[in-house]
Amino acid sequence: MGTEGLLSPQVLWLLLWVQLCRGAAEVRLADGSGRCDGRVEVKHQDQWGTVCDDNWDEEDAAVVCKQLGCGSVISAVQNERFVLGSGPIWMDEVRCRGTESALSDCTHIGWGIHDCTHDYDAGVTCTGFVHLVGGDSRCSGRVEINDGDGWKSVCDSHFGAKAADVVCRDLQCGRALSVTRASPSGEGIGPIWDRELQCVGNESTPSSCPTGTPQDQPCTQTSTAAVSCTRKGSGKAVGY
Repeated sequence: MGTEGLLSPQVLWLLLWVQLCRGAAEVRLADGSGRCDGRVEVKHQDQWGTVCDDNWDEEDAAVVCKQLGCGSVISAVQNERFVLGSGPIWMDEVRCRGTESALSDCTHIGWGIHDCTHDYDAGVTCTGFVHLVGGDSRCSGRVEINDGDGWKSVCDSHFGAKAADVVCRDLQCGRALSVTRASPSGEGIGPIWDRELQCVGNESTPSSCPTGTPQDQPCTQTSTAAVSCTRKGSGKAVGY
């Protein structure tokens, strides 16, 4: 793919200014292993389209993970891992600094302007913000939060039914069926998160919930929270 016809830096900055005035475009990850892994798609003019992987790197991917509340980036990947996209290719030559709050805040050569095919769709794998481990599927088990410093269990006194609903919805596992203390067989061995998920229940992701201040109440792996969701995920749970 050549560079013929690419726009000047001045025009790129003008396009960025126009994009900022219009507000952030929605973004999603499609055809991956979950909400935080897949082919990058962005919504423009009420239609979902893909992003070309020209110059696609971890700084670009990090913005996608941040916008989706999916933790930090694991990798910026090409589309050989995913089903080929379809429809418009909305963005090409994306250049993010990594500090933007939305992918559409990053510079690119203009909506719908590209020299790509869907063979070059960009993809992202994020850590995710929350997962369930040690259960019989990915939709049940001990709650772990990734706060940017690794995965940590959550104290059961800091985790309620509303937070559990948000977690199940985020994991595409339906609603919370039960919130319990982790069984001995499901207890973790790592650190414990020192905050509380203070969800109202209507948040789109757990990372959108207030977390409160660090808790002084001691908590051990024998008193960590576990959740079972109404939908059973395919495959074994994380941790096996």
